[in-house]
Parts: sequence; structure tokens; C-alpha cells
Amino acid sequence: KVAIKGIERELICPACKELFTHPLILPCQHNVCHKCVKEILFAFEDSFADGGSESSNQSSPRIRISASSMDRIDRINRSGIKRNSLTPRSTLFPCPSCQRDIDLGERGINGLFRNFTLETIVERYRQAARAAIAIMCDFCKPPPQESTKSCMDCSASYCNECFKIHHPWGTVKAQHEYVGPTTNFRPKILMCPEHEMERVNMYCEICRRPVCHLCKLGGGHANHRVTTMSTAYKTLKEKLSKDIEYLISKESQVKAHITQLDLLLKETECNSERAKQEASQSFEKLYHVLEEKKSAALRAIETSKNIRLEKLQTQVEEYQGLLENNGLVGYAQEVLKETDPSCFVQTAKQLHVRIQKATESLKSFRPAAETTFEDFVVDTAKQEDILGDLSFHSNGLEIPEINEEQSRMYNKALISWECPGKTDSADIYVLEYHKLNKEEESVTWQKTEVCGKSKVLSDLDDDSSYAFRVRGYKGSICSPWSREVIMHTPPAPVFSFLFDDKCGYNNEHLQLNPRRTSVESRAGFPLLLGSERLQVGCYTTLDYIIGDTGIAKGKHFWAFNVEAYSYLVKVGVVPSNKIQKLFHNTHDVTSPRYEQDSGHDSGSEDAFFDSSQPCTLVTLGMKKFFIPATPAAPKDPASRILPLPSCLGICLDCDRGRVGFYDAGRMKCLYECEVDCSGLMYPAFALMGGAAVHLEEAVTAKYREYHNDI
Repeated sequence: KVAIKGIERELICPACKELFTHPLILPCQHNVCHKCVKEILFAFEDSFADGGSESSNQSSPRIRISASSMDRIDRINRSGIKRNSLTPRSTLFPCPSCQRDIDLGERGINGLFRNFTLETIVERYRQAARAAIAIMCDFCKPPPQESTKSCMDCSASYCNECFKIHHPWGTVKAQHEYVGPTTNFRPKILMCPEHEMERVNMYCEICRRPVCHLCKLGGGHANHRVTTMSTAYKTLKEKLSKDIEYLISKESQVKAHITQLDLLLKETECNSERAKQEASQSFEKLYHVLEEKKSAALRAIETSKNIRLEKLQTQVEEYQGLLENNGLVGYAQEVLKETDPSCFVQTAKQLHVRIQKATESLKSFRPAAETTFEDFVVDTAKQEDILGDLSFHSNGLEIPEINEEQSRMYNKALISWECPGKTDSADIYVLEYHKLNKEEESVTWQKTEVCGKSKVLSDLDDDSSYAFRVRGYKGSICSPWSREVIMHTPPAPVFSFLFDDKCGYNNEHLQLNPRRTSVESRAGFPLLLGSERLQVGCYTTLDYIIGDTGIAKGKHFWAFNVEAYSYLVKVGVVPSNKIQKLFHNTHDVTSPRYEQDSGHDSGSEDAFFDSSQPCTLVTLGMKKFFIPATPAAPKDPASRILPLPSCLGICLDCDRGRVGFYDAGRMKCLYECEVDCSGLMYPAFALMGGAAVHLEEAVTAKYREYHNDI
């Protein structure tokens, strides 16, 4: 038997950090307490209602919403977004284990299964932990007796006497299932959370969860591969048993690895102490060099100071001699008292020369020494840079290179890098970045340490350019900096939405993926049926689809990809007051100019069709981007056709009434025009023929990890 006390780590809820209580299984296969799930969802909804403020995240001391989820709440609340009432609201749950936002669907918490197996193991652990504490009988008169068995049908515990009274022989209750004393009473039959009156009897191999027959017939698992519950039970139990047997058979190998790891721990301790001593000695040498330089510099300054003070003091004494009855002037006054001409001339000649020099010095006063010590300022800028990069360089550590194809600039910045040799030779990487600003003379790099080969940054300004560089570290050894890469952020905050599968959605011509992030037009059998009666030529109507979220104010940006095989796609925005006109356009499958009985063959209908469009759209297709024919556009049609970028973006400025269409890879504006933003604005897309559009996925903290798992 496995020691129950050795598995505590598996029985702790990641949210409350306590033993599981009624654990629920999330779609990501992690477990969370039922109470914790409710508290996290309440805090999540309160954060939406309060604008994602810090105070709203303190609703329960047991749980904490992930930073990525709070960033999403803040972004949605700042953007002035309103949810379309026609779209069913799904429930997002920030999983505390994998830090991803999990979609719980329309049923939310009611669609989750209770993990009864885990609950039973936790109860066994609790009983082992409180073996000295007895479970008392629920029906004894005070004082109650210690229970000897628990009835799983009655969900109660009994002593021997009370059990006989409440389960008399020969009655239905005598057939109840009873076990040893316990407080964990679980239902005997597992019911379907979506169809509460149906028991689960099948296992969905795609979703990896039990389902009932109604789920398979017409529910969300209709097209999934399922198997019987008994088959799934037998298969999974055999796999788990084999894996456990394999691990148990390798117990000696595991113990050998543990012994080896213990030796490595001790060896690491010894080697680290030796490395510390060597590093200390290296820095001590630098200290000695700096101390010698410091002493020499201070001596030079002191010597210069003494020389200057001596010169200035001599000059002071000379000027003091020019005062009356003092020094040179006093001596000259005494000489003037001499009456003997020959003696006076003999003395006055030399004295007169000194007096003249003193007079000239008064006219052009100049200190005998400089008071500043600018010549003794030590320039340590280069040395500081060298010391800042002080490390043990190694030729064996490869220089990382930033992968511009895998790096992305969207709602956040995803910077990815790799080593030329495709080997992970570094233990840790340091990513530095700074905003390009022509006005700033000095560059201040912001630094962040990364354990992997990618980093998501969320503190960048919109409509800005940034330079990035990275270097690797292995212990105290570091590589040189990589080549700097410049990337541009979107012109406005990123707007999040999904394709609306309710409002005007034509499921005969358009097909959405389950996540509603991709739409594809199917030019197949329905189109042939609609064109069956035509004899000459025709044009088909565009199939429109809009976003499920509108914009009321501010400036917003969103990006998407158009498949290269797409024949015709139109993208842009539509106001809420023109959505009905968009989906009820009078132009149907055929054109009057080609009808046999129309009586005319003019192109006026096509002109009317172009001028009557209720929304602002640009045309894409056949790997081209077509600039609309406006008075400001070039007259030559060929100059209005651009290559289709791999990723397109739309920037809507409701305050200025402008919409711009961008090459989202380079964040370069291809075309901009005015738009009426008097109502709620929705992203709009139109497809015809074979075409597909994929919304750009938002960058999250676990973006690269998630895609690597896939």
C-alpha cells in the first residue's frame, strides 16, 4: 500500500493552498475546490464591473486572480467595449495552476464534474491525519457513541445499536451500502452536468471526460469519438496499473538517482564555495588597483592644492603691503622723509620700480592660481561600462539571435530568440529593450531576466518603436549581446472580439471554428443550387459577418490574417444602426443587367450597388490589397493595387472619425479614410467564393508555452 502521508502535494488546492474540498475538474484537467472556483469567478466578475481596479481583486483572501487575467480586464474596461446582447456569454475562468483563461462555456461552473476519486483520497488522508479523533454516531442521544460504520445511501454514521434500529432486517434499508466510519459521502451514480437527469455511460476520447447518451446524440459531443464507460475504465486502469508497476519495478534505480543527486548537491555546494573564493580574489585585485589609483589621484590633488595655496598666500601678502603704513607703502613713506638727495636717489630708484609694478598689478588684477580642479576630474564612464559588463566570457557560449518571425507586437510584445546551434547552452537570458526617441541623447536600457527563450512584455507604449537585444548566461559566464532588432507597437490599444454567430450569420455559406476566431466561406453545393436557373452570367452576394463586441469611444486596433487562396474578402467597420441594412441588402443572386427579361443592359445597377454600401470596407483578394477609388487616390488602377500583407490591421479612431488599414507586420498604414462614428461601431467582414479570415490571437503570459504544448 502507498503511504497516504507521502502524497500531500497532490492533495493541495492551487488556489487556497489547503486540502481539496469538493474538487472540480477544469477543462484543462486541473482540479480546484468548488468554493475556490465560485470565489474566483465572483472576483473575476467584480473586476469587470469595477473596471479591474486593485480593490476589486481583494474579494477573498483565499484566492488571487492571475496578472494576465487582470490585464485583460483592464484592457476591456478602458476600451469602452459593449457586449452584443445577441451573443451567448461564455464564462472565462483563470486557472490558478496553468495561469490560462479557461472557457467554461455557457453553463459555467454547472458544467464541471466533481472529482470523487480525488475527494475519496483526500478523505483517506484526513482520516490518517486524525486517526486519534473518532467519528461519532449521528443518532445517539447525548452523549453520542463512537460510530462503527457509515451508510453511503443515508449519508450518515451509526454506532452498532443505532444502525440496527434504522436499518431493520427484512426492510429496504437493510440493503443499503455501508462502509467504515467516514465523513465523505458521494453519490453512487455519476450524473451528467449538462443533462442532470441522465447518468454518464460513455467516455469522450476527444474531450477526455464522461458524457451521457444525450451529449452524444445532439449535444456538444455529437461528432466526437466516444467509447463505453466500461471500456474506458478497463483501458485507463490497465494503462495506469502498468505505469505504476513500471515505476515500482524501477524503485532501485530511483533510489540510485536520489543517491547520485545527493552527491551532486554536496559537490555543488563545494564548487560554489570555491567559485566564490576565486571571484572574491579577482575582485580583491580590482579593489587594490582602484585603491592605488585613488591614493595617487588624492595625492596629486593635495599637492596641487598646497602649491596653489602657497601662491595665493604670497599674493595676499604682496597686496597687504600696498596698504597705508604697511609693507611697501609704509616703507616708501619712510623713504620720502629722507632729506639727503644723494641718499634718497640711491634708495628711491629701486623702490620706484617696485611701486610701478604694484601699480600695474592693481590695474590688471589676476589671481596667482586657479581655484577650480577641473583638470583632476576622473572620467570613469568607460570603466563603468566595462565593470557593468564584467563577467566571465566564454567562447563556448553561443550568441543568441532574436527570431523576428516568431516575435510579435500586438496587445503585448512577444520576443523570441534562439541559438544558432539549436542548443540550449545558457542557463538564463537577459533581455534588454528601450524606446527609440530622437530627443533623448542618452539611452537607458530596461532589463529583465528570462529562464526560457521567449518573454512577454506588457509595459510598452502604443504607436512607438523599440530596440531589443539579448545575451545568455551560464553561471558566471555570459555571451556577447545579440544584434539589435527594432519592432513597432500597434497605433492604438488592441481590441478583443470574436465572430458573432447569431446576428445575421449565414451558416449555409459561412463556417466558424468552435472558438469563433476563424471564418471560412464555402463556395460549394448551396451556391450551385442558387445558380441553377441562370443561363448567362451572374454575380453572387457577399456573405457578411460582424464582431460580437462593439466600440463606443476611443481609439482601437485589431489584426487578422486572410488566407492566400481567398478570392474576395472585404474588411472594415459598420455602425450599429446600419447592421440590418447590411444583412438585408436587396441585391440577391442575380443582376438585372443579365436577366433575359430586364429590357436593358446598362451598368447603372453596379454603380448603385457600390454607392449604397452601409459600411466602410476595403477589398482584398487574390493576394492583393485594393486601395478604394477615391478622389485622393491615384487615377492609375495599377498603382492602387498592393501586395497583400501576411497580417492586416484596422485602427478605428472614434474621436477623430477616422479608420486606417495597416500592414500589421510592419505597423505601416496602407490606407486611411473618414468614417461616421455616431453609433456603436462593429468590425465587419464579407467573403465571397473560397476565402477564410483568422483573427489574430492575443499574446498572453503563457502564449509560447501554450503553443509549444500544442
